[in-house]
Formats: sequence, C-alpha cells, structure tokens
Amino acid sequence: MSVAKISEITATSKKSFDDAVQNGIKRASKTIHGISGAWVAEQEVTVKEGKVTGYKVRLKLTFVLDAD
Repeated sequence: MSVAKISEITATSKKSFDDAVQNGIKRASKTIHGISGAWVAEQEVTVKEGKVTGYKVRLKLTFVLDAD
C-alpha cells in the first residue's frame, strides 16, 4: 500500500510563471524525493512602474512516502 502526502510551497521567478514552477520543483526535489505531481494553487505578479517585474506561484506537490 502506498501513502502519498501533499506539501505546499511558494516559488518565484523574474522570467515567467512556468519558470517559477520549474524553480519550485527543482528546489523541492533537493529535499523531497518521490514527487509524482504538482498543481498551481495560485499565481501572483509583482508590478513596478506599470511593468511586471516578478512572478510567484503557490504549488501543491504530491509525493509518495517511503515504505517501512
């Protein structure tokens, strides 16, 4: 029997939402192994002087817990 867990993280990028997602999964993979899926729960942009200067995503990651 497998047991999965969901963990929520926030990741940022100066390029795009897609890059923020990639950054988040890459970083999370350093300490969470077995990530099997992710979904974007929220997106946000930072605006300065009328221009988008940053992208932020809140991700929910699914991963399978290690067997005993």
